[in-house]
Amino acid sequence: MDLALALADAAGAAGDVPVGAVVTDASGQVIGRGRNLREVTHDPTGHAEVVALREAAASLASWNLDGCTLVVTLEPCIMCAGAMLQARVSRLVFGAWDEKAGAAGSMYDVVRDRRLPYRAEVVAGVREAEASALLRAFFDARR
Repeated sequence: MDLALALADAAGAAGDVPVGAVVTDASGQVIGRGRNLREVTHDPTGHAEVVALREAAASLASWNLDGCTLVVTLEPCIMCAGAMLQARVSRLVFGAWDEKAGAAGSMYDVVRDRRLPYRAEVVAGVREAEASALLRAFFDARR
């Protein structure tokens, strides 16, 4: 989560919503890193999770990330939750809850939906105060 928080801080400094993500393999080695890049790249899919998943898949030369963990500072949205399930990520660890668009337990629970063919373990609220503080400071500065 240290690295994800640092990536979130870098995203905020670049003018994007401060969200950072990393993907680790089964041994805990970081194989993918990402931060929000929507504003920088003008890409609506430039969420930290998607960026990290793409790098992890390239690192393994496989779309299948079974056994991997996605660590992200903010609860994933529906798009990112769907992407992690498509990649077969086994575990999601996140910091702050997203009461407006979260898809891992707050608004929706896509990653654990029994109707879907693949589900992931969820560990929520890891360093939640730090992740929330980054987001709060970013949005307070824009108001």
